[in-house]
Amino acid sequence: MLEVEHLAVNYRGISAIADVSFCLEPGQIVGIIGPNGAGKSTMVKAILGLIPSESGIIRYRSRALKEQLKQVAYVPQRSQIDWDYPTTVWNVVLMARTRHTGWFRSHSRQSKEIVKAALERVGMWSLRERQIGELSGGQQQRVFLARSLAQEAELFFFDEPFVGVDKKTEAIIFEVFEDLKSQGKILLVVGHDLGETTRKYDRFLLLNKQLIANGSRNEVITATNIQKAYGDSVILLQRGEI
Repeated sequence: MLEVEHLAVNYRGISAIADVSFCLEPGQIVGIIGPNGAGKSTMVKAILGLIPSESGIIRYRSRALKEQLKQVAYVPQRSQIDWDYPTTVWNVVLMARTRHTGWFRSHSRQSKEIVKAALERVGMWSLRERQIGELSGGQQQRVFLARSLAQEAELFFFDEPFVGVDKKTEAIIFEVFEDLKSQGKILLVVGHDLGETTRKYDRFLLLNKQLIANGSRNEVITATNIQKAYGDSVILLQRGEI
């Protein structure tokens, strides 16, 4: 399981997230929700060690996660990626195999087959020679989804994967999520949507600087919890309409 204990992040004396603790079991799709500026992306980056934390213990299978980063696949927000970098779809996904192959070594036939299968899974094999910057937003997201699959990880972190994508890409992403869930993987997905797609998640972490609620859809997405997280400006639909 993934265990996060008392995680806190400060930026120049200002608390970004404070005392966040939770535990996740294998085979779950977990939505991380909350308003803009709530610390959702910050929490993910702190868990992965991409930014320094003030405090906190992160364990996976009872060992420090930082010692097992080979087991982690991370897809950042599209806005954080340099889409002008001159590289092809194939090379972007092939880079996921570097930790398995090693730096400055040729990729094995097996790695290339894994990359091919990943691109086929997301419907991007026919565009493998295309420059990454020439793709649509949805196609770019599918390439990075394929890259995460090619890593053969156990933990998957997706930061706003549905922003700016088409319905076809959204459907493919959720299909892949279900496949990974059935394989016993843990998926953490940062998002904003509180609508119908919430039914596709197993549990939620509702965040606004601190963890407000952690549990199933019915336990977390309530009028009281949403009020705490978003304040008076949010109008929550009737329970049956969410």
